[in-house]
Amino acid sequence: MTQKHLLTVESGADRLDRYLASHLPQLSRSRLQTLIHDELVRVNGRPGKPALRLKAGDGVEVVVPPPVSVEMEAEAIPLEVVYQDAHLLVVDKPAGLTVHPGPGHPRHTLVNAIMALCTDLSGIGGELRPGIVHRLDKDTSGLMMVAKNDAAHQSLSHQLKEREVEKGYLALVVGTPRPHEGVIDAPVDRDPIHRQRMAVVPGGRAAVTRYRVREVLGGFSLLEVSPATGRTHQIRVHLASVGHPIVGDVVYSRRRVPFLDRQFLHACSLAFRHPTTGERLAFTSPLPQDLQAALREARALVAG
Repeated sequence: MTQKHLLTVESGADRLDRYLASHLPQLSRSRLQTLIHDELVRVNGRPGKPALRLKAGDGVEVVVPPPVSVEMEAEAIPLEVVYQDAHLLVVDKPAGLTVHPGPGHPRHTLVNAIMALCTDLSGIGGELRPGIVHRLDKDTSGLMMVAKNDAAHQSLSHQLKEREVEKGYLALVVGTPRPHEGVIDAPVDRDPIHRQRMAVVPGGRAAVTRYRVREVLGGFSLLEVSPATGRTHQIRVHLASVGHPIVGDVVYSRRRVPFLDRQFLHACSLAFRHPTTGERLAFTSPLPQDLQAALREARALVAG
């Protein structure tokens, strides 16, 4: 349904784009720019420009058309929903499910599943689609938060940028890190030689990962891992860079084990502020059955 916002400027000298951003926080800056470009923002009845200086008493009309459908097929893929309301949902993504459609996998993704699951999406950036705030690799399982509207998407993205979201993982790695608890602070970027991979690269994007050894299992260790930043493949790259790659990681480890056919990495905890109420939400996810079985195998090897 088309929405119309009628505003009266109380004091002047502010630019139109900044005025709208402060008075319509539920709309992203990029969405507002699009509305201005499409002449859906009028000042005193005339199309406004982003840099237009407003005066006290100016009337501003903003027309927000309904979100348009995108060519993204809804698919009834089984998905465990941990939490859901009108603004967001938290899902427990299974391993093997790609998050977003792309080259080589246009269907059968988490986004396709959410399109079928949610009937109350109000759109992100003018498109009828869920807002993917952060991602998990295809073969990583666990908790993910997804926005249902622009305002929630902005809030959750801001919390991630400001490192206010707490994310916890469990990882089984080769060997045992020394010390048993520490921080890996090393920049991550595209591998300059193998462009399909990421790597610790001088001058890359800042990346910080905290870890703690929970259990030593002979030649393996179960770690609690908490990334302070969210770079692509960050945990996998950081652990491999210090000589303790994740068990089952076919990209960053040469070590193969008979008891696991995917990387042992699970997003087990997630905490953040609700984008509307500000209430702190915290969720946990147990290890999926395949990782529980792998852990039993690793313990059995230690027991002999």
